[in-house]
Amino acid sequence: MLAAAPVLSDFSSAESATPTMKAVVIHEYGDPEVLKYEDVPRPEPKDDQLLIRVIAAGVNPVDAMIRSGMFDREGTRAFPIILGGDVAGVVEKVGSKITKFKAGDPVFAYVSLDNSGGYAQYALVTEREAAPKPKSLTYVEAAAVPIAGMTAWQALVDTAKLSAGQTVLIHGGSGGVGSFAIQIAKARGAKVIATASTANQEFLKQLGADVAIDYTKQKFEDVAKDVDVVLDSIGRDTLARSYGVVKKGGIIVSLVARPKQDELQKHGIRGTALNVESTSEQLAEIGKLIDARKIKVIVSQTFPLSEAMKAQEQVATGHTRGKIVLKVADDAK
Repeated sequence: MLAAAPVLSDFSSAESATPTMKAVVIHEYGDPEVLKYEDVPRPEPKDDQLLIRVIAAGVNPVDAMIRSGMFDREGTRAFPIILGGDVAGVVEKVGSKITKFKAGDPVFAYVSLDNSGGYAQYALVTEREAAPKPKSLTYVEAAAVPIAGMTAWQALVDTAKLSAGQTVLIHGGSGGVGSFAIQIAKARGAKVIATASTANQEFLKQLGADVAIDYTKQKFEDVAKDVDVVLDSIGRDTLARSYGVVKKGGIIVSLVARPKQDELQKHGIRGTALNVESTSEQLAEIGKLIDARKIKVIVSQTFPLSEAMKAQEQVATGHTRGKIVLKVADDAK
């Protein structure tokens, strides 16, 4: 036993030399209770990665889907998993192949499922996932942008090809994606009809909606007719009732379901389900619109990193105005 003692002490000292960080991790799939705030090894960037010191991390509905195991039907992902796809912070370290960023740069980024997530003091991203932080935004505001902003952009600009003079119906206009979608549509010269609850009617108009529909009091199909584009973030009955409001040749882009082919054919329209992809060029483009005051970022609540469970529970209510963000550290000077 004594002979083994030096080996054990060597191991423990080597282990303690590994830098650690605070993170919110899951060791199994399940409800919000599986989220644990604990110390984990700090990641090291590979040649093609940036290590970001996270100041703020956005909270999105997709985080809860990952937490529940929805994207791991084969059970192939290794635990523990750090959640979180949106980060804003400062570049801590760069890999040898990184050319666009250096240590100290303020950035915001989309963290892919393949890397360590954003609910942590440090996160890994590639150059393709990061862009310079908009100068007009705080880190908390910047962390609210990547997933929701790029989802709205890819739905309306890339997929629907929304152009000036067209009309778009945006379901759930007061939420994270919806609040960006209204403003992106207006920046492109489109007419915007948006739905939300009673409490958010004035908010829709502040965002720029031309017509605000209170879905608790009126059917959207009684107001919206012959629209060019529908952006659906609700699914189910809302999607089913949306086919009839799109003009022939128009399109439904759903973030939550695959539009039914027979319904699309019956109405002579197109439809697709959108999966957001990260692109630094697009993120930078959205950043420019923000700095040009064409898009305002709405953060309704912030929580400390240790309260990620509460933040996810709030997002799950579906009644969040704009975005919820985790504040991980004090703003960089």
